[in-house]
Amino acid sequence: MFEPSSRRYLLALGMSGALLGLTHAAAAQSIAEIRKKGELTIGMLVDFPPYGTTNAQNQPDGYDADVARLLAKDLGVKLNLVPVTGPNRIPFLLTNKVDLLVASLAITPERAKQVDFSAPYATASVILYGARKVDIKTAVDLKGKRIGVARASVQDIALTAMSPEGTEIRRFDDDASGMQALMSGQVDAIGCSTTVAAQITRRAPADTYEKKFTIREQVMAIALRPGQIELKKTLDGFIVRNRANGELNKLYRKWLGTDFPNGAGA
Repeated sequence: MFEPSSRRYLLALGMSGALLGLTHAAAAQSIAEIRKKGELTIGMLVDFPPYGTTNAQNQPDGYDADVARLLAKDLGVKLNLVPVTGPNRIPFLLTNKVDLLVASLAITPERAKQVDFSAPYATASVILYGARKVDIKTAVDLKGKRIGVARASVQDIALTAMSPEGTEIRRFDDDASGMQALMSGQVDAIGCSTTVAAQITRRAPADTYEKKFTIREQVMAIALRPGQIELKKTLDGFIVRNRANGELNKLYRKWLGTDFPNGAGA
């Protein structure tokens, strides 16, 4: 399902974020409380491989899942992974349905008004990826084109801001729906990560699709509710320590086939 494009969409996002900030009543949660509870509940995407996916047993898996497992082990508690979607992940956090998000959440000024972020634990390139036969070189060329995005994603916000009048932005529930829309010809191009683009490339005939341009280089972090100073300090220490000892690099190589990016987690 998609929603028609609207110039009011960004304003609506900002208003909904403000309302969430006013209405949530999340109690501060200390490390001691988490350890006493003996369980850490973490929300993650399962439709964004290789960061978030499911395994053969239909259980959450991927880079994000492994980072969450490493964190739970570090804290000495049981891990409960909860699948979330792009649109509901922050509401799940702010209404206490999860303790943290390890959900491929990019750090943006808009999101920083709603949640706090740890030191970065991953990076990803967000691109416009579309049919080779469609001529798109810059944002100006989006006029008259049908562009798919996952609703409330980084690419949604960025493309909505940069697209000229006459661009038809179609918003889908998740990346998988956008990917299917592109491959079935419902849209001319989609905003997505390079990992999603690679999935399409593997499935489609050679030279059917291509990268049009880079939308944004995003840095992703663990999200927590505002004001949890001790917890943030613990998360930052976890990332810095596991970058230094090579554990994050092992996970990065396992899932992304490359080394942990320079600058992330510093």
